[in-house]
Amino acid sequence: MTQKRIEPLSAARRDIVIGGAALVVGAALPPGPGTASAASAQTEVDGQGGMKAMSTIRTKDGVEVFYKDWGKGQPIVFSHGWPLSADDWDAQMLFFVARGYRVIAHDRRGHGRSSQVGEGHDMDHYADDLAALTSHLDLKNAVHVGHSTGGGEVVHYIARHGESRVAKAVLIGAVPPIMVKTPANPGGLPKQVFDGFQTQVAQNRSQFYRDLAAGPFYGFNRPGAKPVEAVIQNWWRQGMMGGAKAHYDGIVAFSQTDFTEDLKRIQVPVLVMHGDDDQIVPIGTSALLSSKLSFAWGIREGRR
Repeated sequence: MTQKRIEPLSAARRDIVIGGAALVVGAALPPGPGTASAASAQTEVDGQGGMKAMSTIRTKDGVEVFYKDWGKGQPIVFSHGWPLSADDWDAQMLFFVARGYRVIAHDRRGHGRSSQVGEGHDMDHYADDLAALTSHLDLKNAVHVGHSTGGGEVVHYIARHGESRVAKAVLIGAVPPIMVKTPANPGGLPKQVFDGFQTQVAQNRSQFYRDLAAGPFYGFNRPGAKPVEAVIQNWWRQGMMGGAKAHYDGIVAFSQTDFTEDLKRIQVPVLVMHGDDDQIVPIGTSALLSSKLSFAWGIREGRR
C-alpha cells in the first residue's frame, strides 16, 4: 500500500533547511545497521598521470557530475535546490552517516563542482543524471530526499526511471506540482516573477544571491528574525560556484515543469515536508497540492 503523508510545519524555510530537516526525516526512517565513518574520496588518474581526490561520473552527453559518497548501509540520496550544491546537505549527511547510513549528494550539472555546460539544464537531464549516478553506484533500496528544485528532480527521476532502486522519497519545500501560473494552475506565481529572477541572474547574480539568502530564503526578513551571517555567506558561496547559464536556464526548469503526471506515477511512500511561511515556494501552491493530488489519485486507482 502506498503511503503519502504531508507535514505542514509551522516554520519558515530556514527552520527546515538549517539542520532541522535531519531530525524530522530521521523519524521517518528505521535505525541504521550500525555507525559507520565517512568514506574517503575516490581517486582518479588525471591527465598528467597524477592522482586527484575527486568523485565524479561522466554522463552519456559528456557532463562531469561531482558527488559525495560517505559511509555504509541503506543509501540516502540528497538532491539540492537552486542555485546551490551538494554542500547544502552537509549537516544532514553528517547526521545520517553517524547513524549508520550511506549518504550521497551530487552537484547538479552546471552547479557547484560539476561541468558548467551550456545545455541540458532541464528536468529530463536532471533526472537522467541522477539515474546515471544511482546506476554507477549500484544503489538499491535508496531513500531519495529532494529540497526545492531537488524535489522536482526526485519526483521526475522516480517517474521517468522507475522505482526498482527506490524505497521511499522525501520532498522538502519542493516545487511540484508546478510553480508558474497557468490556466490549469490559477494559483501559481505569475511568469513575470521568474522572468525577474532571470533578469537579476543576468545583470548581477552576486547581489541577487546575497539578497535572497539575507532575506526571504531563510526568512531573515521577518520581524524578530536574527540573520546568521555564516549561513548567508555559505549560501552565496554555493551559488557563485555554479555557472550563470545553468542557473539562468534552471529557473525555467523549476518554475515551468509540470510534475502532475509524475506524482500520479509514484507508488513508493512519500513524506512531504513544507514550512507554512515559505516565501520562495509557497506551501499552498506546492506541497498541499502535491499531497492532495497523489493521495486522491491513489484512491481512484485503488492503490490504497
